[in-house]
This record gives sequence, C-alpha cells and structure tokens, in this order.
Amino acid sequence: MPKITKRYKMPHMRRLDKKTDYSKRLKMVKAGIPRATVRKSLENIAIQIIKFEEAGDKVLASGSSKQLEAYGWKAPNGNVPAAYLTGLLTGLKAKKANVTEAILDVGLKKSTKGSRIYAALKGMLDAGIKIAHDPKILPDEKRVSGAHIAAYAASGGKGFTKYGIAPAELPKHFAEVKAKIISESKGK
Repeated sequence: MPKITKRYKMPHMRRLDKKTDYSKRLKMVKAGIPRATVRKSLENIAIQIIKFEEAGDKVLASGSSKQLEAYGWKAPNGNVPAAYLTGLLTGLKAKKANVTEAILDVGLKKSTKGSRIYAALKGMLDAGIKIAHDPKILPDEKRVSGAHIAAYAASGGKGFTKYGIAPAELPKHFAEVKAKIISESKGK
C-alpha cells in the first residue's frame, strides 16, 4: 500500500499579500454584473466600475478623490464627504458608459457601518447606479455633508491645519462642489 503524504499547496500571491479573496471574486464574476470597486487610503479614495472579460478585466468608469480638485474641492481627499463626491462623480461617469447596475466590491477591507466605503456607495446610488445594499449601512446626510467635522472643530477639536477651508464652512463647500459636479455632468 502506498504511503499517503499531504502536499502543501501554495496559495496565490495576491491572497498572501491580502489583496484578493478569490472565492468572493469568483462569485462576483459569475454574476455577470460589473463590480464597483472602492479602495481607500488615508489621503485618497479610488473607485472603478469593472467588467469581467476573458482577455482581462475592462474598466468602464473610474474616479479618484484627487479629481475633485478640478471641481473646486479644497478639503482633504480622504474624508467621508470626499468619498461621497468621488462616488457621485464615478457614478455619473458610469451612467454615461451605459452602466445601470453593479455589485459593490470592498476587497479585503473591514466593513464598517457609515464608513468612507459606504459614503462612496451612497454617491454612486445618488448618481443612479443600482447596487444591492442594506440602507442601514449608509452614512446619514449630516455625516456625508461634513457637518460632523464642522461640529467637532467647533467643539475645540484639533487637526485641521491641512484643510484648505475653515472646517465650519465644509457643509456649504460640499454642497457647492456637489452642485458643480452634477451640473457639469449634465452639460457634457
């Protein structure tokens, strides 16, 4: 009788690097619906609407919070209001590319209710992209507009030296930039 030995199977490098969950990605690919990937860092939010093709994934629309500066955004690019505006901008680009629905792909990031990932989701939803979600996970309007940042600054909070505007003006500034994004997307 032959000796039975266990063989070690080396996992994919992207899995070892904690970049890809292959079983989760396979389920999304089999659905046949484009993926809305949201990736965040401390200073940027990046969103892509990606369609699977056998030759390789095809990016249908993309947006970055760094692009908000072209619309007059003066606040940092890594906060909740910037995530919402990036989601709105990417969603409007996706609508022009005839994308009507998508699946949210958050990657391997921890999912937290009301986070920047879900602020970006809310922006894409407001742009008209259908994405399955539980409404309880979305941040409220005050958080999306930056009112929580203004309230924290008013209560004596520190850490606003890199803001290009006074934190108390953030909700007003957010509304101006949002209106500009919407008006310019209709004009093009």
